[in-house]
Amino acid sequence: MAKRDYYEVLGVDKSATKEEIKRAYRKLAVKYHPDRNPDNKEAEEKFREATEAYDVLSDDKKRPLYDQYGFAGVDGMDQGGGAQYSHAFHDFSDLFGGMGGGFEDIFSSFFGGGSSSRRRASDPSQGATLRYDLDISFKDAVYGTKTEIKFQHNETCETCHGSGCSEGSSRKTCPTCGGVGQVRRNAGFFAVQQTCPTCGGTGSVIEKPCPACRGKGVQVKSKRVTLTIPAGVDDGKRIVIPHQGDAGENGGPAGDLVVILHVENHQFFERDGQDLYCAVPVSMVQAAIGATITIPSLDDKHIEIKIPAGTPHGKMLRIKGEGVPITGTTRKGDLYIKIMVQIPQRMTSQQKTLLEEYSKLDNATTSPNLMPLSSLR
Repeated sequence: MAKRDYYEVLGVDKSATKEEIKRAYRKLAVKYHPDRNPDNKEAEEKFREATEAYDVLSDDKKRPLYDQYGFAGVDGMDQGGGAQYSHAFHDFSDLFGGMGGGFEDIFSSFFGGGSSSRRRASDPSQGATLRYDLDISFKDAVYGTKTEIKFQHNETCETCHGSGCSEGSSRKTCPTCGGVGQVRRNAGFFAVQQTCPTCGGTGSVIEKPCPACRGKGVQVKSKRVTLTIPAGVDDGKRIVIPHQGDAGENGGPAGDLVVILHVENHQFFERDGQDLYCAVPVSMVQAAIGATITIPSLDDKHIEIKIPAGTPHGKMLRIKGEGVPITGTTRKGDLYIKIMVQIPQRMTSQQKTLLEEYSKLDNATTSPNLMPLSSLR
C-alpha cells in the first residue's frame, strides 16, 4: 500500500512548527495507541504511521531531506525497519511531559520505562487509613468527654507474623516472572510490561499458605480504644489516632484511624462558634417592672439573671463566660438569652380587674400612630 504524505498523516501544514507537529502527534498517539485499542490492526497501523511521520518531521536533519526529495530523501534512515522510531521513542518523556493527567507515567509504563521509580508490590507499604463516625451529645461537644469506641481492622497475623506462609515453609520465586514482578507481552511491534498475574507483582508465591490467615498475612480483629474528646469541638471535627488503622504490608507501618464527630442537636441550646444561645419565657409583669430569675445552664448548674425593668419581647441578654470553652485556653464564649415575654391566655376575674385599673392609669390611646419599620429590626 502506498505511503501517505507525512504532513497529511499528522494533519499539519508544511510550514508547521516543531511544537505543532508534536501536539498533532500527541493527539494521534493517545487515540491509536495499541494498549487503548487491543487487537485492533487498523489502530495499530495508524499508530505506526503517525510515529513514522513524527520521527521524520521532528528531526532537524530528516525533515529538510523529506521536504526536498520526499520519501527517497529519508530512505535507509531507520523508517520502516525493525529498529525504527528510535528518535520518537527516546523523546516520549518530553513529548507527553506537559500534558498533565499522568501521561508521562502512562507512556513510561507502556514502554517499560521508569521501573526504578515504581514501588514493587513486595516493598513495605503503609496500611489503609480507617474512618469511624461517632455521634456525641451537644453537651459533650461543649465540655469534652472520654468515650470508648469499638471497631474492626486488619492486624498482622499472629500465626505467621505477616508472612502468609505456614510453619516451616517460605515464599518462593515466582515461576512466571522470575521474581521481577512484571511480565512482558507483545503489542504489535513493541513489548508492554504488565504486573505479573501469578504473583500480583510481589515477585514471589506462597506454596503453603498460613491456615490462620489463608496466606493474606493479616486477620480481621476487633479493638477497643479510649478516645478523649476535647472541650469545644465542632460538628465534623476529625480526630486522628495514629497507627490504629489496618496493618501495613511487608513490614510497613499501620495506617491511622480517623474519627469523625457528629454533634447532636440540643432541645434548648444552640451554638454559634464559641457562644451559646437559649430562650427564656418571662411574664409581662416581670418584663415591665423587672425581676431576678434562675435558669438551668447546659452543665446542669443554675444561673441567676436580672431582668431589667421595661425589658421588651425579644431582648437579648448577655452572660459573659458561660459559653463554649475555647480549645487550648481557659477562656469561654458567652451565653446569650433571648427574653420571650408571655401574654396570659387565661386570666381570673381579679387579674382582669387589676389590668383594667392599670389601663385607666396608663391612659393608653385607642388611636396609636404607626411606627417606622426600622423599629422592627
